[in-house]
Amino acid sequence: MEKINAEKAMQELTMMLIYLSRFTERGRFANAEDFYAWKGYNFDVLNELSNADYIRQGERPSRSKSVYITGSGIEKAKELLNKYGIEDCKQEQKHE
Repeated sequence: MEKINAEKAMQELTMMLIYLSRFTERGRFANAEDFYAWKGYNFDVLNELSNADYIRQGERPSRSKSVYITGSGIEKAKELLNKYGIEDCKQEQKHE
């Protein structure tokens, strides 16, 4: 595997961790199919992922405690998991 710089590694690893720790709001909404993750990551990296439209942080990012994972974010995370040979630890959940 080729070496990548630390900044790119942080972005890739953060995207994979966001995806792997995802959850839905099924407890609150019966038909919830959207994925979210808690926002305990480097804010600069989160902003870069948001700018790439992999996640959305809400209208007031500094106050939001979770992020929304976009369809392109899910695809990017799956691509990265494959790149690093990591299996998804959660059952496949439907996302449209």
